[in-house]
Amino acid sequence: MSDTPAHPTAGREWHLLSRPVGWPKPEDFALVEAEVRRPGPDEVLVRNKYVSVDPYMRGRMSAAKSYAAPYELGKVMQGGAVGEVIASNVDGIVPGDHVLHFGAWREYATVDAKQTVKVDPEAAPLSTYLGVLGMTGLTAYAGLLRTASFKEGDSVFVSGAAGAVGSQVGQIAKLKGASRVIGSAGSDEKVKLLVEEYGFDAAFNYKSGPVSEQLREAAPDGVDVYFDNVGGEHLEAAIGSLNRGGRIAVCGMISVYNNTEPAPGPKNLVRLIQTRGRIEGFLVGDHYDLQPQFVQEVGPWVRSGELKYRETVVEGIENNLEAFFGVLRGDNIGKMIVKL
Repeated sequence: MSDTPAHPTAGREWHLLSRPVGWPKPEDFALVEAEVRRPGPDEVLVRNKYVSVDPYMRGRMSAAKSYAAPYELGKVMQGGAVGEVIASNVDGIVPGDHVLHFGAWREYATVDAKQTVKVDPEAAPLSTYLGVLGMTGLTAYAGLLRTASFKEGDSVFVSGAAGAVGSQVGQIAKLKGASRVIGSAGSDEKVKLLVEEYGFDAAFNYKSGPVSEQLREAAPDGVDVYFDNVGGEHLEAAIGSLNRGGRIAVCGMISVYNNTEPAPGPKNLVRLIQTRGRIEGFLVGDHYDLQPQFVQEVGPWVRSGELKYRETVVEGIENNLEAFFGVLRGDNIGKMIVKL
């Protein structure tokens, strides 16, 4: 049970004040004190313990039509969070239980119980339900195995490979019999991590030279699967190294999120004709049917230490915004999480 008051009257939360143009600025946001609403029928009140900050949130700060509704101006921003239930009006969830939900960027959240998932802090650390065993992990699993149709013996290239999703993609590919796994990252420290800790066969720092040249050197026999977290130069390089029947799963394109002008497309798309290759975008929300299979397969790898993960933890709701900026800059190694 929690020693937190059952019904706190106020809590801090982050609001979006104006829609960022280019790189977001601190003045686009505000940390405000807000009333904590008592739970109504079929609702629970959660004291958040960990909240997630993710690259996709940049897209929701814009008004442009996208796969997720834009954040509303003057209102709290949503995202993944895990916390302790301190009041409940629903059968099956009691104070002291822990749940995963999407009422993030705030200290307390009153949420529809149907939008929560109970999690077990005894089975795995609470923070992992936002990352390696949560939406992040399922993104890696579904994108690699379903969208990219990975099969044993494939050569796999992952961009943003030291990030939360990318590091898991590479390790799952290795555990499932990839012939070669190559990763790109933005620092020599991250490159070392990919090879020495995550077991990638090769990795390179994309800031050290043209991506296409470094990829050809790392994957002289080409790649069968490219898992794209970055877009831009990386996507063009992957198309250039794609083997016959190669598949590209587009998860994210962080290199263009803050552009104010459209980024030029790959100049070598004609290679898809020669290779009979395909590019397919995906959203994790379309693949929640894989969740039980994912937890059943990946959970034991995490517990045994076969699948390694890193977290970058920032303390305090007041630092939530700086943690988000850090994700856009690539400061994090693994999943960026804010501990409240």
